[in-house]
Amino acid sequence: MTQIDIQKPILDLNDKLAQRNHELFNEKGVFVLDLMASPGAGKTSTILATIAGLRDRYKIAVIEGDIASRVDADKIKAHGIPAVQINTGGACHLESDMIKRAIDVLDLDNLDLIIIENVGNLVCPSDFYLGEHAKVMILSVPEGHDKPYKYPNIFQISEAVILNKVDTMSVFDFNEEEFDGVVHSLNPKAPVFKIAATKGQGVDEWTDYLAKRIEEVRSRAQA
Repeated sequence: MTQIDIQKPILDLNDKLAQRNHELFNEKGVFVLDLMASPGAGKTSTILATIAGLRDRYKIAVIEGDIASRVDADKIKAHGIPAVQINTGGACHLESDMIKRAIDVLDLDNLDLIIIENVGNLVCPSDFYLGEHAKVMILSVPEGHDKPYKYPNIFQISEAVILNKVDTMSVFDFNEEEFDGVVHSLNPKAPVFKIAATKGQGVDEWTDYLAKRIEEVRSRAQA
């Protein structure tokens, strides 16, 4: 029996388009963040907290990925930030050609940071390079400290990890020490930022880290 592997050609094509996106972002000096999490982890609230911490220094836009609706994009726009909505129509992740179409309607010459809010999923988004400079994943305390055991790949490929809703730690049976240990065993270089996005707790450390990465890309473009 002949077996045809269609995954490799699909990923190869995606990666070629993603590399073109990446080259364009570098040329324009725009840092691009791919933010991944499961539904309800607080992606949008983290984005809003990030915007609040950085908007005085940088020009920001958001690309919203959802299976359906434009609820999150409307929330972002209400804060005066350009937002492009991508509805995947059932697909569990964004792909590089979707990002290309989204950035075609953004003014890259007047942006420093693009935040991509990927579709809520801890599996598929980790496989698809979009041209971003960094993938970062969010886990919320109510989801449990054992998520890294169940979804190791997304923790391994993330440049940093955000633990959100830490203000609820006392309510849930969340073993913080075990969580830190397994994350660092999977990805020793990844910093873990512990925040409560809706309250602004711990957000400054995260935005300071992100600002350094933005400056790196800007400096290379200006060199």
